[in-house]
Amino acid sequence: NILPREKQIEIIAALCEGVSIRATERLTGAHRDTIMRLGARVGVGAILVHDRLMRGLNVARIEMDETWSFVGKKQRKVTPEDGADKGDQYVFIAMASSAKAILSYQIGKRDAACTYAFVHDLRSRVVNAPEISSDGFSAYPQAIEDAFGLECSYGQIIKKYAGEPSIDAARRYSPGYVVGVDKTNVVGRPSHISTSYIERQNLSVRMHSRRFTRLTNGFSKKLENHIAAFGLHAAYYNFCRVHETLRTTPAMALGVADHIWTVGELLDACLNGEIKEPAGRKVGRFTVIEGGVS
Repeated sequence: NILPREKQIEIIAALCEGVSIRATERLTGAHRDTIMRLGARVGVGAILVHDRLMRGLNVARIEMDETWSFVGKKQRKVTPEDGADKGDQYVFIAMASSAKAILSYQIGKRDAACTYAFVHDLRSRVVNAPEISSDGFSAYPQAIEDAFGLECSYGQIIKKYAGEPSIDAARRYSPGYVVGVDKTNVVGRPSHISTSYIERQNLSVRMHSRRFTRLTNGFSKKLENHIAAFGLHAAYYNFCRVHETLRTTPAMALGVADHIWTVGELLDACLNGEIKEPAGRKVGRFTVIEGGVS
């Protein structure tokens, strides 16, 4: 990329604040193809930054949830020829309740395989026995048992809504009124079962990454770009954005950063090879190669 560093910072800052690619093109004067390529490249680098730095974490409480999104087309229009990359793609997020940090994430189908990969990635980053809360998704209990065993306490919160329960996530733009809440201890006796913070984080995702905003044509057309866009959001949210409640960044609250990163520092970490990984190592959907990932 031959853009000046200041222009690259301007572009990445705009993408991280929820500006669309075409709006960024109008604001910065850079061509949209250049913006897209830069965003994808920095996003993949951000995935490596997260993978390297968000480890050895000591977290008391963790909340988990899934955010619906789609790639290319809505699930009801997917054909067998489209393959698994098109249609619904859920973002699984694990969040530290006190530090408000994104600890782990996984993007894929809302099934047992994706849940298993997500929970095991979380286990590889957390060193203590945390207290975990999630919604009532049926794949969570077995995945958490496989990954954590008895080294956690885990509870599910199941909310009952008024209205038609059969409406799928693609058509349900806001939940109905909560008419009942059931809390179940699955492993041990967690002292507090709640997903309020992670549900608020889902709103932050939709506001800070245009690809996740509903009812627009800014949705991702390729799964790789979709994953890279969320990787960029997660790194920006953890290391650069000052949380209004914490008055610092989630990474500083968690103890993995000692200062507030600028967008320029994030850009340099993602592009200049400061975060080095051995070639051939799998990081999510990507494989590390010399000088980057494929």
